[in-house]
Amino acid sequence: MFLCSDDRASVPPGRLNRSVPLIRKRDDRQLTRSCFPACAARSEVRRHHDFINIFEAKMIQGKKMSESQKKNVKIACENVSKTFIQKGTQKVPVLRDVSLSVYDEELLVVLGPGQCGKSTLLRLIAGLETTDTGRIHMDGATIDGPGPDRSLVFQSYMLFPWRTVRGNVEAGLELAGKNEKERKEIAARYIEMVGLTGFENYYPHQLSGGMKQRVGIARAYALNPKVMLLDEPFGQLDAQTRLHMEHETERIWRHDRRTMIFVTNNIDEALLLGDRIVTLEGKLPGHMSHTYEVPLPRPRDNLSPEFLELRYEITQRQKLTL
Repeated sequence: MFLCSDDRASVPPGRLNRSVPLIRKRDDRQLTRSCFPACAARSEVRRHHDFINIFEAKMIQGKKMSESQKKNVKIACENVSKTFIQKGTQKVPVLRDVSLSVYDEELLVVLGPGQCGKSTLLRLIAGLETTDTGRIHMDGATIDGPGPDRSLVFQSYMLFPWRTVRGNVEAGLELAGKNEKERKEIAARYIEMVGLTGFENYYPHQLSGGMKQRVGIARAYALNPKVMLLDEPFGQLDAQTRLHMEHETERIWRHDRRTMIFVTNNIDEALLLGDRIVTLEGKLPGHMSHTYEVPLPRPRDNLSPEFLELRYEITQRQKLTL
Protein backbone atom coordinates (compact mmCIF):
# COMPACT_ATOMS: atom_id res chain seq x y z
CA MET A 1 0.00 0.00 0.00
CA PHE A 2 1.23 3.52 -0.85
CA LEU A 3 0.03 6.59 1.00
CA CYS A 4 0.54 10.31 0.62
CA SER A 5 -0.27 13.02 3.14
CA ASP A 6 -3.58 13.80 1.40
CA ASP A 7 -4.66 10.16 1.05
CA ARG A 8 -4.01 9.16 4.65
CA ALA A 9 -6.90 11.25 5.98
CA SER A 10 -9.30 9.38 3.66
CA VAL A 11 -8.34 5.88 4.90
CA PRO A 12 -10.66 4.46 7.61
CA PRO A 13 -8.86 4.29 10.96
CA GLY A 14 -9.29 0.53 11.23
CA ARG A 15 -7.73 -0.05 7.82
CA LEU A 16 -4.67 2.11 8.34
CA ASN A 17 -1.42 0.21 8.73
CA ARG A 18 0.59 2.29 11.20
CA SER A 19 3.82 0.72 9.96
CA VAL A 20 3.44 2.31 6.53
CA PRO A 21 5.40 5.58 6.56
CA LEU A 22 3.84 8.71 5.22
CA ILE A 23 4.91 10.40 1.97
CA ARG A 24 6.33 13.78 2.85
CA LYS A 25 6.67 16.73 0.51
CA ARG A 26 10.17 18.11 0.17
CA ASP A 27 10.76 21.86 0.42
CA ASP A 28 9.42 23.99 -2.40
CA ARG A 29 9.90 21.35 -5.08
CA GLN A 30 6.53 19.73 -4.30
CA LEU A 31 8.05 16.33 -5.01
CA THR A 32 6.94 13.31 -3.04
CA ARG A 33 9.05 10.41 -1.91
CA SER A 34 7.15 7.16 -2.15
CA CYS A 35 6.98 4.94 0.88
CA PHE A 36 6.62 1.22 0.91
CA PRO A 37 4.93 -1.52 2.96
CA ALA A 38 6.80 -2.41 6.09
CA CYS A 39 7.07 -6.01 4.88
CA ALA A 40 9.00 -5.05 1.71
CA ALA A 41 12.53 -6.32 1.42
CA ARG A 42 15.26 -3.80 2.15
CA SER A 43 16.89 -4.31 -1.21
CA GLU A 44 13.66 -3.52 -3.00
CA VAL A 45 13.15 -0.39 -0.93
CA ARG A 46 16.70 0.73 -1.68
CA ARG A 47 16.20 0.06 -5.39
CA HIS A 48 13.00 2.12 -5.45
CA HIS A 49 14.62 4.94 -3.50
CA ASP A 50 17.52 5.05 -5.97
CA PHE A 51 15.00 5.32 -8.79
CA ILE A 52 13.20 8.13 -6.98
CA ASN A 53 16.46 10.02 -6.38
CA ILE A 54 17.24 9.86 -10.10
CA PHE A 55 13.69 10.94 -10.93
CA GLU A 56 13.85 13.88 -8.53
CA ALA A 57 17.22 14.99 -9.91
CA LYS A 58 15.87 14.95 -13.46
CA MET A 59 12.75 16.85 -12.36
CA ILE A 60 14.85 19.55 -10.68
CA GLN A 61 17.19 19.78 -13.66
CA GLY A 62 14.21 20.10 -15.99
CA LYS A 63 12.75 22.81 -13.80
CA LYS A 64 16.01 24.80 -13.91
CA MET A 65 16.18 24.41 -17.69
CA SER A 66 12.61 25.60 -18.13
CA GLU A 67 13.27 28.61 -15.88
CA SER A 68 16.40 29.59 -17.83
CA GLN A 69 14.54 29.21 -21.12
CA LYS A 70 12.01 31.79 -19.93
CA LYS A 71 14.73 34.43 -19.39
CA ASN A 72 15.27 37.04 -22.06
CA VAL A 73 18.83 37.24 -23.35
CA LYS A 74 19.94 40.86 -23.23
CA ILE A 75 23.51 40.50 -24.50
CA ALA A 76 25.08 37.54 -26.27
CA CYS A 77 28.72 37.00 -27.19
CA GLU A 78 29.29 34.33 -29.83
CA ASN A 79 32.81 32.91 -30.33
CA VAL A 80 34.45 36.28 -29.70
CA SER A 81 38.20 36.58 -30.26
CA LYS A 82 40.41 39.65 -30.10
CA THR A 83 44.08 40.27 -30.96
CA PHE A 84 45.95 43.54 -30.50
CA ILE A 85 48.92 44.69 -32.61
CA GLN A 86 51.85 46.13 -30.69
CA LYS A 87 54.96 47.84 -32.04
CA GLY A 88 53.57 47.68 -35.54
CA THR A 89 53.83 43.94 -36.15
CA GLN A 90 53.71 42.03 -32.85
CA LYS A 91 50.40 40.22 -32.38
CA VAL A 92 49.06 39.85 -28.83
CA PRO A 93 46.02 37.54 -28.64
CA VAL A 94 43.78 38.68 -25.77
CA LEU A 95 40.55 36.65 -26.06
CA ARG A 96 39.84 33.33 -27.74
CA ASP A 97 36.39 31.93 -28.63
CA VAL A 98 34.47 33.51 -25.75
CA SER A 99 30.72 32.79 -25.76
CA LEU A 100 28.30 33.88 -23.05
CA SER A 101 24.75 35.16 -22.55
CA VAL A 102 23.61 37.90 -20.17
CA TYR A 103 19.96 37.88 -19.18
CA ASP A 104 17.65 40.85 -18.72
CA GLU A 105 17.92 42.39 -15.22
CA GLU A 106 20.72 39.98 -14.31
CA LEU A 107 23.83 40.93 -12.36
CA LEU A 108 26.50 38.87 -14.11
CA VAL A 109 30.04 38.81 -12.73
CA VAL A 110 33.02 38.08 -14.99
CA LEU A 111 35.72 36.68 -12.72
CA GLY A 112 39.34 35.98 -13.58
CA PRO A 113 42.98 36.71 -12.75
CA GLY A 114 44.93 39.64 -14.13
CA GLN A 115 45.75 39.63 -17.85
CA CYS A 116 43.03 37.20 -18.92
CA GLY A 117 41.08 39.67 -21.10
CA LYS A 118 38.25 40.64 -18.71
CA SER A 119 38.49 44.38 -19.36
CA THR A 120 38.86 43.83 -23.09
CA LEU A 121 35.66 41.79 -23.10
CA LEU A 122 33.84 44.62 -21.34
CA ARG A 123 35.20 47.21 -23.79
CA LEU A 124 34.03 45.04 -26.68
CA ILE A 125 30.52 44.95 -25.19
CA ALA A 126 30.69 48.73 -24.66
CA GLY A 127 31.59 49.14 -28.34
CA LEU A 128 34.96 50.78 -27.60
CA GLU A 129 36.77 47.95 -29.39
CA THR A 130 35.80 45.72 -32.31
CA THR A 131 35.99 41.94 -32.45
CA ASP A 132 38.38 40.13 -34.81
CA THR A 133 36.10 37.11 -35.06
CA GLY A 134 32.71 36.34 -33.57
CA ARG A 135 29.73 38.57 -32.87
CA ILE A 136 28.28 40.53 -29.95
CA HIS A 137 24.65 41.55 -30.06
CA MET A 138 22.21 43.29 -27.74
CA ASP A 139 18.49 42.68 -28.04
CA GLY A 140 19.24 40.91 -31.31
CA ALA A 141 21.13 43.84 -32.89
CA THR A 142 24.88 43.69 -33.52
CA ILE A 143 27.00 46.00 -31.36
CA ASP A 144 29.26 47.95 -33.73
CA GLY A 145 30.12 50.97 -31.56
CA PRO A 146 29.31 52.91 -28.37
CA GLY A 147 25.70 53.80 -27.66
CA PRO A 148 23.48 55.38 -24.98
CA ASP A 149 22.03 51.95 -24.18
CA ARG A 150 25.31 51.00 -22.42
CA SER A 151 27.26 52.88 -19.74
CA LEU A 152 30.77 51.99 -18.58
CA VAL A 153 32.26 52.66 -15.14
CA PHE A 154 36.07 52.56 -15.43
CA GLN A 155 38.71 51.19 -13.06
CA SER A 156 40.03 54.70 -12.39
CA TYR A 157 37.72 57.48 -11.29
CA MET A 158 37.71 59.38 -14.62
CA LEU A 159 36.09 62.53 -13.18
CA PHE A 160 36.47 66.05 -14.55
CA PRO A 161 38.50 67.84 -11.84
CA TRP A 162 37.08 71.27 -12.75
CA ARG A 163 33.49 70.11 -12.29
CA THR A 164 31.57 69.60 -9.07
CA VAL A 165 29.78 66.35 -8.18
CA ARG A 166 26.63 67.68 -9.84
CA GLY A 167 28.59 68.91 -12.85
CA ASN A 168 30.21 65.50 -13.36
CA VAL A 169 26.88 63.68 -13.14
CA GLU A 170 25.35 66.14 -15.61
CA ALA A 171 28.20 65.83 -18.15
CA GLY A 172 26.63 63.06 -20.19
CA LEU A 173 23.23 64.70 -20.00
CA GLU A 174 24.64 67.85 -21.56
CA LEU A 175 25.99 65.84 -24.48
CA ALA A 176 22.58 64.19 -24.80
CA GLY A 177 20.99 67.63 -25.23
CA LYS A 178 19.01 67.77 -21.97
CA ASN A 179 18.00 71.25 -20.81
CA GLU A 180 19.20 72.66 -17.48
CA LYS A 181 16.03 71.82 -15.56
CA GLU A 182 16.04 68.21 -16.73
CA ARG A 183 19.75 67.85 -15.97
CA LYS A 184 19.33 69.07 -12.39
CA GLU A 185 16.34 66.82 -11.73
CA ILE A 186 18.02 63.72 -13.12
CA ALA A 187 21.34 64.46 -11.41
CA ALA A 188 19.65 65.05 -8.04
CA ARG A 189 17.82 61.70 -8.32
CA TYR A 190 20.97 59.67 -8.95
CA ILE A 191 23.14 61.64 -6.51
CA GLU A 192 20.59 60.70 -3.87
CA MET A 193 20.56 57.07 -5.05
CA VAL A 194 24.32 56.71 -4.50
CA GLY A 195 24.16 58.44 -1.13
CA LEU A 196 25.90 61.73 -1.97
CA THR A 197 23.13 64.19 -1.15
CA GLY A 198 24.78 67.22 0.46
CA PHE A 199 27.98 66.84 -1.57
CA GLU A 200 26.60 68.21 -4.85
CA ASN A 201 28.94 71.24 -4.85
CA TYR A 202 32.10 69.39 -3.83
CA TYR A 203 34.98 68.97 -6.27
CA PRO A 204 36.73 65.60 -6.88
CA HIS A 205 39.81 66.57 -4.83
CA GLN A 206 37.52 67.05 -1.81
CA LEU A 207 36.10 63.50 -2.03
CA SER A 208 37.32 60.14 -0.79
CA GLY A 209 38.03 57.31 -3.23
CA GLY A 210 34.71 55.60 -2.55
CA MET A 211 32.81 58.87 -3.04
CA LYS A 212 34.58 59.52 -6.35
CA GLN A 213 33.58 56.09 -7.64
CA ARG A 214 29.99 56.69 -6.56
CA VAL A 215 30.02 59.87 -8.65
CA GLY A 216 31.10 57.75 -11.61
CA ILE A 217 28.28 55.28 -10.96
CA ALA A 218 25.73 58.11 -10.68
CA ARG A 219 27.00 59.63 -13.94
CA ALA A 220 26.61 56.27 -15.69
CA TYR A 221 23.10 55.72 -14.35
CA ALA A 222 22.01 59.28 -15.23
CA LEU A 223 22.04 58.41 -18.93
CA ASN A 224 19.43 55.71 -18.21
CA PRO A 225 21.26 52.92 -20.07
CA LYS A 226 19.77 49.47 -20.52
CA VAL A 227 23.05 47.83 -19.44
CA MET A 228 25.58 48.90 -16.82
CA LEU A 229 29.21 47.82 -17.33
CA LEU A 230 31.58 48.04 -14.33
CA ASP A 231 35.28 47.34 -14.91
CA GLU A 232 36.87 46.48 -11.53
CA PRO A 233 35.57 49.77 -10.10
CA PHE A 234 36.76 49.16 -6.52
CA GLY A 235 40.26 47.86 -7.20
CA GLN A 236 41.90 51.08 -5.93
CA LEU A 237 39.97 51.22 -2.66
CA ASP A 238 41.04 50.01 0.79
CA ALA A 239 39.41 46.80 2.05
CA GLN A 240 36.82 48.46 4.31
CA THR A 241 35.71 51.00 1.72
CA ARG A 242 35.64 48.29 -0.94
CA LEU A 243 33.29 46.11 1.13
CA HIS A 244 31.04 49.11 1.73
CA MET A 245 30.94 49.91 -1.97
CA GLU A 246 30.13 46.29 -2.82
CA HIS A 247 27.09 46.44 -0.56
CA GLU A 248 26.17 49.83 -2.02
CA THR A 249 26.38 48.43 -5.56
CA GLU A 250 24.10 45.54 -4.63
CA ARG A 251 21.65 47.94 -2.97
CA ILE A 252 21.58 50.18 -6.04
CA TRP A 253 21.11 47.19 -8.36
CA ARG A 254 18.23 45.82 -6.27
CA HIS A 255 16.65 49.29 -6.24
CA ASP A 256 17.04 49.81 -9.98
CA ARG A 257 16.98 46.22 -11.36
CA ARG A 258 18.69 46.74 -14.69
CA THR A 259 21.17 44.46 -16.43
CA MET A 260 24.68 44.77 -15.00
CA ILE A 261 28.00 43.17 -15.98
CA PHE A 262 30.62 43.47 -13.25
CA VAL A 263 34.29 42.56 -13.85
CA THR A 264 36.50 41.55 -10.91
CA ASN A 265 39.43 39.36 -9.88
CA ASN A 266 38.09 38.86 -6.34
CA ILE A 267 36.05 35.75 -5.44
CA ASP A 268 34.35 37.28 -2.40
CA GLU A 269 33.28 40.31 -4.41
CA ALA A 270 31.91 38.04 -7.15
CA LEU A 271 29.89 35.97 -4.66
CA LEU A 272 28.53 39.02 -2.85
CA LEU A 273 27.23 40.55 -6.08
CA GLY A 274 26.54 38.00 -8.79
CA ASP A 275 23.41 36.14 -9.83
CA ARG A 276 25.84 34.13 -11.94
CA ILE A 277 29.62 34.04 -12.13
CA VAL A 278 31.42 33.41 -15.41
CA THR A 279 35.13 32.67 -15.07
CA LEU A 280 37.90 33.38 -17.54
CA GLU A 281 41.21 31.60 -17.11
CA GLY A 282 44.67 31.47 -18.51
CA LYS A 283 47.12 34.18 -19.32
CA LEU A 284 46.52 35.78 -22.69
CA PRO A 285 44.55 34.76 -24.60
CA GLY A 286 41.78 34.42 -22.04
CA HIS A 287 39.07 31.83 -22.58
CA MET A 288 35.87 30.67 -20.89
CA SER A 289 36.31 28.32 -17.96
CA HIS A 290 33.18 27.71 -15.84
CA THR A 291 29.78 29.20 -15.05
CA TYR A 292 28.43 29.18 -11.50
CA GLU A 293 24.86 29.86 -10.38
CA VAL A 294 24.74 31.78 -7.08
CA PRO A 295 21.38 30.90 -5.45
CA LEU A 296 22.18 32.70 -2.17
CA PRO A 297 19.58 35.11 -0.71
CA ARG A 298 20.29 38.85 -0.71
CA PRO A 299 21.80 40.66 1.10
CA ARG A 300 24.47 37.98 1.38
CA ASP A 301 26.40 36.81 4.41
CA ASN A 302 30.01 36.09 3.48
CA LEU A 303 30.38 33.88 6.57
CA SER A 304 27.41 31.61 5.89
CA PRO A 305 28.14 27.89 5.20
CA GLU A 306 26.56 28.13 1.73
CA PHE A 307 28.72 31.14 0.81
CA LEU A 308 31.90 29.46 2.04
CA GLU A 309 31.04 26.19 0.30
CA LEU A 310 30.64 27.88 -3.07
CA ARG A 311 33.76 29.94 -2.45
CA TYR A 312 35.72 26.76 -1.77
CA GLU A 313 34.38 25.16 -4.96
CA ILE A 314 35.56 28.10 -7.07
CA THR A 315 38.98 28.32 -5.43
CA GLN A 316 39.58 24.66 -6.21
CA ARG A 317 39.20 25.39 -9.92
CA GLN A 318 40.54 28.91 -10.30
CA LYS A 319 43.78 30.65 -9.33
CA LEU A 320 42.46 33.99 -8.20
CA THR A 321 42.96 36.80 -5.71
CA LEU A 322 41.02 35.85 -2.56
